[in-house]
Amino acid sequence: MDILEILVKEFKIKQKFVENVIALLDEGNTVPFIARYRKEQTGEMKDETIRDLADRLNYLRNLESRKEEVKRLIGEQEKLTKELELEIEKAQTLQRLDDLYRPFRQKRRTRGSMAKEKGLESLAHIILEQKIEEENLQNVLNTYINEEKGISSAQEAIAGAEDIIAEMVSDDPDYRKDTKKIIEQSGIINSKGVDEETSVYSMYYDYKEPIKSIANHRILALNRGEKDKKLKVNINVDENRILELINIKILKRDSTTKEIIKRAVEDGWKRLLFPSLEREIRNDLKERAEEDAIKVFSENLKPLLMQPPIKDKNILALDPGFRTGCKVAVIDGTGKFLDNAVVYPTHSEKIIEKAKETLKSFIEKYDIDIVAIGNGTASRETESLVAEILQELNKEVSYIIVSEAGASIYSASKIGIKEFPDLDVTIRGAISIGRRLQDPLAELVKIEPKHIGVGQYQHDLNQKKLDESLKGVVEECVNKVGVDLNTASPSLLSYVAGLSNKVAETLVSTREEKGKFKSRKELLKVKGLGPKTFQQCAGFLRIENPKNPLDNTGVHPESYDIALKLLEIEYKDKDIEALSKDLNVGKPTLIDIIEELEKPGRDPRDEMIKPLLRQDVLNLDDLKIDMILKGTVRNVVDFGAFVDIGVKEDGLVHISQLSNKFIKHPKDIVTVGDIVEVKIIDIDKGKGRISLTMKEV
Repeated sequence: MDILEILVKEFKIKQKFVENVIALLDEGNTVPFIARYRKEQTGEMKDETIRDLADRLNYLRNLESRKEEVKRLIGEQEKLTKELELEIEKAQTLQRLDDLYRPFRQKRRTRGSMAKEKGLESLAHIILEQKIEEENLQNVLNTYINEEKGISSAQEAIAGAEDIIAEMVSDDPDYRKDTKKIIEQSGIINSKGVDEETSVYSMYYDYKEPIKSIANHRILALNRGEKDKKLKVNINVDENRILELINIKILKRDSTTKEIIKRAVEDGWKRLLFPSLEREIRNDLKERAEEDAIKVFSENLKPLLMQPPIKDKNILALDPGFRTGCKVAVIDGTGKFLDNAVVYPTHSEKIIEKAKETLKSFIEKYDIDIVAIGNGTASRETESLVAEILQELNKEVSYIIVSEAGASIYSASKIGIKEFPDLDVTIRGAISIGRRLQDPLAELVKIEPKHIGVGQYQHDLNQKKLDESLKGVVEECVNKVGVDLNTASPSLLSYVAGLSNKVAETLVSTREEKGKFKSRKELLKVKGLGPKTFQQCAGFLRIENPKNPLDNTGVHPESYDIALKLLEIEYKDKDIEALSKDLNVGKPTLIDIIEELEKPGRDPRDEMIKPLLRQDVLNLDDLKIDMILKGTVRNVVDFGAFVDIGVKEDGLVHISQLSNKFIKHPKDIVTVGDIVEVKIIDIDKGKGRISLTMKEV
């Protein structure tokens, strides 16, 4: 198997670029570094493509390694034929390789293995050869009767041989491949309710859908229903068609042992092959659905992390609650904690008035610009109170609903405790809500990405794969934005290319002991940060007001000499191609350097859509059919997008209502954080559901 050839074909990328990426990865370079600072070698490949290529490379290398192991294991049994070795070499997946190895794998005791122990394997082969005449069959069977071995009759001998044939059919890699293909193309996935009690799975209590067309989110729903013991799920297939397929391949016309073989094939199918393939196909469907869900989660996470920061604004952050009240935190424009309180906006009139007074005094005293309200329990009740206060105040103050997903996890985490050791856990949560408005990326990196709440069925997914994928997204965003070396937390620094958690902690402790870093070169004096790590991380770290202005740009130190030469000449009037040749630097790198020189310290998030600030509030009763509103996309899932339009529940724009043209997935039209105009098409007050459309709005 030529791994390079496969990668070139699958990714449709020139061979030299694939070769370069493989070499760069094998040298220990990080994906962000390769994507940003080795563009000439990669053909300007994006981060995602390099990650996908690295994952596929790893899979193919594991496949090659497993092939060698399988050949060795079969060879040790002295059963490795040239034909089988060729089939192993041709295997394109680990599953196919597993099927080829299946007949040779050591098994627990089975009916077939027990029949072999009785010496009936040779009889099974005689039956399969189908050459024996009817008059000779009984004589042959009699030779296998052996009371000591537990074979007291010809029928018992036949039954044992059938068990062996059944296992041979089940283990045959070609039968498995062919029958699996039929099930995948024509099988039906079925679900039945375990009882008649109404639940969130009611729509699946009597449900059928072809395997080939079932949507990924429905696969995950069925799996969860089965796990919660609310559903029984199985696969139905035309077994006569499959039995006929196998029999056609095995049976010879009018053979004496024809009926014995047919019985064995049917038993092998029902008892062994189908249950095994059903598990395998269900697992394949799960993996497919998980892969898609992880991809959607990753694509939702990126715009959330890349939301533009609201800088230099004093924030009044509210973490709402009913019984325990609404936790209030005041933070200044730099994110510094100033004050806190607890108010009760959902209690008696007297207590509500007191809450209003407290919030008004905070707004006046600390010159608050924006009120950030967490979107959890009692969020809309708190929003109503805030809107009322803002109308009463003669002051330009806005409010915004902020996702509080993961805030409670941050509050009780080591990071939260270290940042605010003297504060109550609930106040830390309010601070996090306010800070994630000021700088979403810097605050959200303190929380495991899977707890940020922009996916579907995330708790049912393969957690290792989910964590790896989301970590890659966070790493990409952090390195795209760049990190202030003198203010960044260890959490943020740990996502910078090449920096481990330990080195990130060392950087912060060095900063605290010796004062701010004045140049990137000083990084080389930090314990544990050698030349290779410096190469990977230096370009992504920024220093404000440095000795060398280039230290506050995305220009890598290895390109400083090019940047200095550019500053000495009138490069703006020169042709890029000619300039590239004159300076002996690649065109993509040159363009990047020029962009950095013209916008030093720029933040790519500033080009993103600004968050939607509000000053008034809506209730469900205020809504009417055909009303057009502006809202923020909170989550994108397989079947549509949830939009916050300023009432208690997010409205759903079903995939069919996102566009007049056909779309494969909602992500083709919207992303998390988008500000969209929507029209109300249905309101179900009883269930608190709002249906929206973006068509012709």
